[in-house]
Order: sequence, then structure tokens, then C-alpha cells
Amino acid sequence: MESAKSRFLRYVTYYTTSDEFTGTSPSTERQKDLGRALMQELEALKLEDVHMDDCGNVLATLPASEGVDAPVIALIAHMDTAPDASGENVKPRLVRYEGGELKLNDTVSLTEALCPGLESHVGEELIVTDGTTLLGADDKAGVAEIMAAVETMIEKNVKHGEVRVIFTTDEEIGNGVDGLDVQELGCDYGYTVDGGPLGEIEFENFNAASAVLTVHGVGVHPGSAKNVMINAATAAMAFHAMLPEDEVPEKTDGYEGFFHLTEMSGSVTEATLRYIIRDHDRDLLEARKDKFNLAAEFINRKYGLELVKVTLKDAYSNMKEMILPHQEILDVARTAMRKNGVEPVTTPIRGGTDGARLSFMGLPCPNLCTGGELAHGRNEFAVLEEMETIVEIVKSIAELVE
Repeated sequence: MESAKSRFLRYVTYYTTSDEFTGTSPSTERQKDLGRALMQELEALKLEDVHMDDCGNVLATLPASEGVDAPVIALIAHMDTAPDASGENVKPRLVRYEGGELKLNDTVSLTEALCPGLESHVGEELIVTDGTTLLGADDKAGVAEIMAAVETMIEKNVKHGEVRVIFTTDEEIGNGVDGLDVQELGCDYGYTVDGGPLGEIEFENFNAASAVLTVHGVGVHPGSAKNVMINAATAAMAFHAMLPEDEVPEKTDGYEGFFHLTEMSGSVTEATLRYIIRDHDRDLLEARKDKFNLAAEFINRKYGLELVKVTLKDAYSNMKEMILPHQEILDVARTAMRKNGVEPVTTPIRGGTDGARLSFMGLPCPNLCTGGELAHGRNEFAVLEEMETIVEIVKSIAELVE
């Protein structure tokens, strides 16, 4: 059998970064390269109905063991990596963490200050990069763990119900379940394996929206600009200054929402600011969106022109309301963790998963840990021992479903 470690070290070398600006599905053809490799592996394991849909999602079915009549579950992970940091030419390596600062290169390090809890991994093997790219544990660790769990179930003749294996594209840009038909899948419920440290079970996530601020200024030679020029970049800066300065990712945690400026460009004649807006409470998210519109109205009144335009778009919703009526899903996961010596911890997701959208499509789908930490950046790492335990947890979930 091939280990999760071996699979993961191979999967992260595939360049699968998604791109929200292409307008295609999948957003990047390169995601299909990993998808085709996974299809070959699934076919080698003799899963049924192995295929790739029009959006690049890979699907396969592990039939139920003979005589087992149990709910059909889905095991889901995503193949793409976030565009926040480079995912090209990832060079993974294993290091045994001995405590203190772990240097990835001359300028990038892992420290307890950057990653609280890092010191708890002393003596364990960490999978890291050379500090020039992200690692891709989000979510290729989940892909590797599902693949290793499925192979273990087959090789060890573990009794289980029918399992759908689903590897999606474009999760990082909010399009991870495009092309999936929940009724066609025929699953009773599912689990995304797309979380963080060992023990996490998550069924609450942000309500999410995106915002694009576009400012059109008035350009003129600076020598004759008085009372004529309207600097679009300056107006954009004034807009941003109207947002609460402490309601940003770097100053919030837990259930606290935020405004996050993700990209900016500007000149005298035109400026663009891109944001994501997050809150666990739907009413508070709507209030945040209202602040955007009010700030835009203020800027327009100040200049006496329609300079500023805000475009708001909802992305996904808090799946809590769709999961809580199905406590048995959470009970199975908690039992599987305890069976493998892990005490489950429930935390709110300060982000989203494919499971958020799937839950509202009729497939309740909480999220499980992967053993990865510091996702989306060059400091990202995965804990090998945790990954191996998660393989056993996923296997146990399939055994326990009845």
C-alpha cells in the first residue's frame, strides 16, 4: 500500500493554482493534470465509475462491502491551491522538528510566535517547502489521506458502505462544487477533509461576500489641476480609510468578522480595490455590505460626482443551520476520532469549504482536519504523524456509518 506521505509528496509537485479572473471552469487547465493522475490511481484500485466532469472534478465510487446496507457517504477534498502564494515548482521536504526556529531559507522561518502550538510538534516530522512557495497541504493533504484510506479499506477488507470519492477544482476561488449534482451523486451525507490540526471537526463557517470598488477620476496636467483633477487613487484611499481599521483578518479571530483588502491598483484616472467580506452571522455580514455602500455614497457626495461604484457578490453561507439537524454525522466523526486516540475539537471555520455550498444543496457536509497549518502562505507545513492518524480516522468513519 502507498502511504499518505508518499502520495502527498507527489501530489504537491503538481501546479494546480486556481485563478478567479479567467472566467473558465476549471479556472486553470493545469488542475486537470493532477485530476488525470488521480483517475489513474483510482482505476488501479478498481473503483467504479471513475470519471472527470466538465469542470475538472474527479469522481469515483467504492462499492459497499458485500452484505453491508448503510448510508452512502462522500469523501471530498480539493485539488487546487490558493493564488495567495506561488504553487509552482513546490519542493517539499521532511524535517524532524527539534524546537525553536525552523528556517526554510534565509528569510522565511517557522516560529512559535508565527504559529502558536508549533512547539507541541517537537520530535515529530514536518513536511515543509524551501520557503519560496506554499506547500499545498490545503488541500492535497486531504486528497492524499482519502486516497490512502480508500486503499487501506480495500487491502484490509474493511467492511463499509458505499463511498463516493470526489476531488474538486477551484475550491479556493469559491467554485469548488460547480458541475456537481447532489441528486445525481445520491449521497446521504459527506465529509470534506480540508481542515487544520488533528482533532478538528468543523460545521460552522463564515458567510462570505466579495466586493470590488471601482473609482473613475478626472485626469489633467498637474500644472493646471487646481479645482479640476480628481485623483482616483486618492479617492480609493479615502474609501478604505472609512472602514473599521480593527476589523481585518490580522486583528480578529474566533467568530469575529472582517473586511479584507486583497488587491489594489490605481492611477489618477482609475483605481480598483478588491475585498472579501466575512462574518459568521448573516445579519452582521449584511451590515458590513451596507457599510461599503454607505462609504461609496459618502465619497460620491463629497466630490459631487458618481466616481465610485461598488459591486457586491455573495459567495457562500454558514452551513451550521444545515448540519445541526443531522447530529449523527458529527457523532460518527467524533467516535472515529476517539477510536483512534484523538479528542475531537469543534471550532468555527474562519473561511469556507466545498461542504458549505454542498450543505445548502442538500448534502450535509462538515469538515475534518488534515494535519496542515498556515495555509495559503510560504510558511505552510503539514505534520506527518497527524496525516497518518487522519487516514485511520477517515477509514473508521466509513466503518462506523450504519
